Amino acid sequence: MAMMRKTITIPDAMDGWVKAQIESGRYGNDSEYFRDLIRRDQDKRQAEQELLSLIQEGLDSGISTSTVQDIMKRVEDRLRNNGNVSTH
Repeated sequence: MAMMRKTITIPDAMDGWVKAQIESGRYGNDSEYFRDLIRRDQDKRQAEQELLSLIQEGLDSGISTSTVQDIMKRVEDRLRNNGNVSTH
């Protein structure tokens, strides 16, 4: 994987924070810390997009005519079939 060199400017307080993260042993250097932040941001943005997609799918599906009891039964059946609910 090709690496690109970036130069950033941060305030002293942030620099102190970054140094503390490295001193804690979680990261070997500044670059590892910043790459981890970027990966976490990428994961967060992807999760947000997936959530928005699911919300839109729900909105597009329209209003349900199912009762709460119907929905609960379907959920329980699905969980039971997946082995996540014990049978009484």
